[in-house]
Amino acid sequence: MTGSDPRTASAAPLTGPAAPCWVTLMTRNLETAERFYAQVLGWSFRPGRLGADYSVAYRGEVPVAGVFAVSSAYRVAVAWTPYFAVEDADVAAARVRERSGTVAVGPLTLGKGRGVLASDRDGASFGLWERTEDSASPPAPADHAHAWLRLRTRDAFDAAIFYGEVLDWASGRPGCCDVAYEGDEVIVRCAGHPLARISSGAVESDVDPMVRPHWQVQFPVADLAATVSAAERHGGALVEERTGFGGTEVTLRDTDGALFAVTDVRSPA
Repeated sequence: MTGSDPRTASAAPLTGPAAPCWVTLMTRNLETAERFYAQVLGWSFRPGRLGADYSVAYRGEVPVAGVFAVSSAYRVAVAWTPYFAVEDADVAAARVRERSGTVAVGPLTLGKGRGVLASDRDGASFGLWERTEDSASPPAPADHAHAWLRLRTRDAFDAAIFYGEVLDWASGRPGCCDVAYEGDEVIVRCAGHPLARISSGAVESDVDPMVRPHWQVQFPVADLAATVSAAERHGGALVEERTGFGGTEVTLRDTDGALFAVTDVRSPA
């Protein structure tokens, strides 16, 4: 069994009332997903407040992700999806539509908030989350991120403009995330900590889901080889391995087909 690396620092925490983002897995079988990620990432699970088909993954006492089982009758992709915090879900959803994105679901009232499932104008799926009540969950430690994000898109600069206008990035408002153009990529930082990378080169019409525009959720781990081995032993598969400046990223497929990445990189920047 492996787990998230407690030494990983400098990235934006994704939990707590002020978190810029939350990640959720849409899957077909809740028990199967819980068993797989417990063995691969060392998580424990507790029932969520959204019904019997929803649970929350924990690392220790800190919530790190949501897992939602959906019926095969619904046309919802089995996938990991980031949900970005917004002040008003209606306003943010309207901004998505105004900028040629698509709102598939919502805003819907769910537990202590209102959620929206959308896609950008290149087809990458993401969510919006408006918290309507204070969170009782403890925040992640300030020096530790349980996950970070990478958007593979057609044009990184165009995507940065889209998300900046929808989510108020680089708006100068208190607490907003900042955007920096570094080389061929865009780095998104929240409170000075990197949250996501946006890179160009995706192809909308490609049959390979790794090449089409998509948000990738990356989990930092202490032992990359052990994590990949655990995934393969428990029914997962290695899809892609990328080695670059700072470390290695490995894309895995879980037992239900959802893609996610594990990495020994210490920061998404």
